[in-house]
Amino acid sequence: MTRDIAKIRRDYEGGSLDESTTPDTPMTLFDEWLTLALESEGDDGNAMTLATVDSQGLPHARIVLLKGVDQGGLVFYSNYQSHKGSELANVPYAALVFWWPSLDRQVRVEGSVELISDDESDRYFASRPRGSQLSTWIATQSVEIPDRSWIEERKRRFEQLYEGQEITRPAHWGGYRVVPEMIEFWQGQPNRLHDRIRYELREGDWAKFRLAP
Repeated sequence: MTRDIAKIRRDYEGGSLDESTTPDTPMTLFDEWLTLALESEGDDGNAMTLATVDSQGLPHARIVLLKGVDQGGLVFYSNYQSHKGSELANVPYAALVFWWPSLDRQVRVEGSVELISDDESDRYFASRPRGSQLSTWIATQSVEIPDRSWIEERKRRFEQLYEGQEITRPAHWGGYRVVPEMIEFWQGQPNRLHDRIRYELREGDWAKFRLAP
């Protein structure tokens, strides 16, 4: 390795985060933070790590894009037959992590996962660029393939199939909603003495408290 990563240092100078001035429900604060992140991080502001667990209890994580937020939860889209789709079908629970370096902020979310309605998935699918719509048919996500030419051949096939036609959403593709049971807000502070405010859903109500850095 050409660089000693153990010597890499970064100090944090974020604003303070005080439980006495934060809202009673976490989605209100999350919406405020996300709005600022989309302004400061640009098109990467809605990128998040999605962690799932397989049938053997082994964790798997990858970056996906947040595509919807409401009081019910956080929505993303994927192939139901992908590795993450199979994992969520077996263990419908996930963890999310957002990291916004320009703001020195991190948000962690944990909760159950449910499929969104077909109507909601259809509306989002119709809003996607045509190339992205085609990709849901072209890519048999997560399966082993021989080479890049396999993708190109399927691309030509589906372009011909849907030439001059509206592309319909495949039944194997749609949206998931992560329904939060825990949301933790992290604000970087100097000397690693960070602010951490955690919300936990307890018997239907949100409890809010501070954690040690």
